[in-house]
Amino acid sequence: MVTVAPRDTWSYALRLPHDPRAARVARMTVRAALNGHGLPELLDVAELLTSELAANAYRHTKGPASLRLTALGDGRLRVGVWDSSPHIPAPFDRPPGDCVPPSVPTDAEGGRGLLLVQEYARSWGGWPLGDDLLGPGAGKLLWFEVGEG
Repeated sequence: MVTVAPRDTWSYALRLPHDPRAARVARMTVRAALNGHGLPELLDVAELLTSELAANAYRHTKGPASLRLTALGDGRLRVGVWDSSPHIPAPFDRPPGDCVPPSVPTDAEGGRGLLLVQEYARSWGGWPLGDDLLGPGAGKLLWFEVGEG
């Protein structure tokens, strides 16, 4: 039996090492995929938000991370980042669309990245990956969508 996918759907997966350059590698992957599939209009937002998730995976865990890009076929792109920490940060710990008011001091050097996801993504979410085939405490998956839809 042959499986046929619509032309405008595709996906890529990439394992990111625990390395401070992982966010750059993730951005370059998003850029190459979106340019290669003729979706430059999604590039700026997808690159920025992907970079935030990849940087947080590096900053808040001690293990590798994974990036998955999925074109959903209706002008939307879903980006998921898996990492080894089970902690789901705000706004991902709430139902999609449930905005978290900013609580970052104005003079803070960090803490705004996930608020950017909430502001610029069409939708977002996250869930812990409990004990399963990946082992005990398999981490979490955070995702967001951008595009028309």
